[in-house]
Amino acid sequence: MNLRTALTASAVALAFTGSALAGPAPAQSAPVQREQVGNRISENIPAIPDALREQLNRYQNTRGAGFAGWTREGCLLIETRFAETSQAHRVCEPMGMREQLTFYSEPVAGLAVAPAASTLDGFVFSKDKGGDEFSQLHWFDLATRQTRLLTDGKRTQNGGALFSRDGRQMAYAGTARNGTDRDVYVRDVASGQARMVVSEGGSWSPMDFSPDGKRLLVMKYVSAAESYPGVVDLATGKLELFPVDGGKAAFGGFAFAPDGKSVYFVSDEPVQGQAQEFQTLRFHDPASNRFEVLTRDIPWDVDNFNVAHDGRHLAFVTNEDGISKLHVLALPSHREVKLPALPVGVIGGFDFSPDGKRLALSLNSATSPSDVYVVDLAGAKLARWTRSEVGGLDASTFVAPTLVRYPTFDQVDGAPRSIPAFYYRPAHVPAGRKLPVVISIHGGPESQALPTFNPTAQFLVRELGVAVLVPNVRGSSGYGKSYLALDNADKREDSVKDIGALLDWIARQPELDASRVGVQGGSYGGYMVLASLMHYSDRIRAGVDLVGISDFTTFLTNTESYRRDLRRAEYGDERTPQMKEVFARISPALHPQRIASRLFVAQGKNDPRVPYTEAEQIVKAVRGNGQPVWYLLFDDEGHGFKKKSNADYYGAATVLFWQQNLLGGTE
Repeated sequence: MNLRTALTASAVALAFTGSALAGPAPAQSAPVQREQVGNRISENIPAIPDALREQLNRYQNTRGAGFAGWTREGCLLIETRFAETSQAHRVCEPMGMREQLTFYSEPVAGLAVAPAASTLDGFVFSKDKGGDEFSQLHWFDLATRQTRLLTDGKRTQNGGALFSRDGRQMAYAGTARNGTDRDVYVRDVASGQARMVVSEGGSWSPMDFSPDGKRLLVMKYVSAAESYPGVVDLATGKLELFPVDGGKAAFGGFAFAPDGKSVYFVSDEPVQGQAQEFQTLRFHDPASNRFEVLTRDIPWDVDNFNVAHDGRHLAFVTNEDGISKLHVLALPSHREVKLPALPVGVIGGFDFSPDGKRLALSLNSATSPSDVYVVDLAGAKLARWTRSEVGGLDASTFVAPTLVRYPTFDQVDGAPRSIPAFYYRPAHVPAGRKLPVVISIHGGPESQALPTFNPTAQFLVRELGVAVLVPNVRGSSGYGKSYLALDNADKREDSVKDIGALLDWIARQPELDASRVGVQGGSYGGYMVLASLMHYSDRIRAGVDLVGISDFTTFLTNTESYRRDLRRAEYGDERTPQMKEVFARISPALHPQRIASRLFVAQGKNDPRVPYTEAEQIVKAVRGNGQPVWYLLFDDEGHGFKKKSNADYYGAATVLFWQQNLLGGTE
């Protein structure tokens, strides 16, 4: 489980206030050209030319495959899309047929396979409605191919399904008690009865059952820098929190060792009183007080780990400057096991086969969509189990980025702080030609841009000759906890200054055209787009904001209650006078007169994280200042676009926007 993943939410209606338009009298706005087609509402977006749709078609028909688990007979459960949404499939041999198992109009996610020792033969999956993220858990029986609902089916969020070793119990997190707190439940699989085992308030998740099924490791998540681990005695219901060295620390995975007494965990707690920048893999035996930092010599975060079902191996993945490195340790010696060479890329889900002899994983790279591979541990051999489609394109011509670092405004140890960025540069650029640039900013903000396959970036680079820069500005994960904290609360706009420094860097590159720069981003990245336009409209020609925050006060007021405090921990508390003042200063919806660049805003109506009213208010505010805005709203989507037809339209409209506002002359 990745504890850095932001929790989901439900949107609450928001009334737009006139304060966003404070300042000089607005210029006369042009009439809005509105079109409604099915669940799509488009405003001021021109008709998509057929030639552009055809040119994009192959890029939009790329797809990946993600590993989700092993079935008892040794097949792989994977998630992939063959129609409109991602569904569960089964593959039973290397490069074998993908058998589709679920067929829903909504995507399925969170697959958890019943263990081989169980009498069950199937898996749990989650599914919401129209992107509202009120996910319900369902059981899929592989023998009968029947499904049934496991949770209440109401406006509650349920996820993180986890089976005990024998499959008799299933733990999960849910908000059914009060709609605000994420409690931990344990379901008796035979009777179907679920009981609450953690109701302490806050955001809790189940982590691992003890081998005998009598105890459950749990974790309370507060922020990317703060979590609290504990264990529940399932017979008595007693919750015991573990002490946290230093009082506050980040935690990742947490699991019992095969002996059921000692534990493995990922944390950045101090070691022997020394502060730690990165999250390392650790082992602790409370009985003997034996403690080891297993990745002491790796100066990077451990992203995740898994212990084999037979207790003989542990696999973990490190994130080294955005590239994944796989490691396997023999247990209990912790000796490193020799592995075959893996393609360079980013590893997603991974787990051992039921017999512990093989390890399956998802692997993605900048030039290849996600595919599933299996490592034979005894023979140190690698087998590819899926080969995902790339729309008939020549994958050998896909562009891989280079990692660059550019100086920003502040200093570290007397030298300018450097910001990492992935640079996609078109091939075969004629001498003397300056390339237009699109800067793509990740969300989170505690996320990290990784060199993974992005068909839109490949289209921009290969078909339109656009350079793409993907920075990891301060506040990104993966570079240590000090870097992660550099944009917290009243330091929010320091990350925007990192974009200003990137504009300076672009101006110094002889192959890049500093007069033709666009910026795009989603969620928090959408806020970064709007903030960048607010500060650098004289240097950025156009911006695309997808499900972005436009006013932190209205965002925090209207995001769903069960994630509000989690976001306050990152952004600051809008109820305090100090943060109210900060938010009034930095929120783009309150300063529309400073946005002079062309703007495209896209949103899902059911977004539970960033309510659609955040999009509506920035569109209204900027238009009220006399600036034209393209606006796209889907009634059947949430925080991003999960349905292929919707994503395709958004992608085509975005390319058209760049063609008209970045590649051509100024309107």
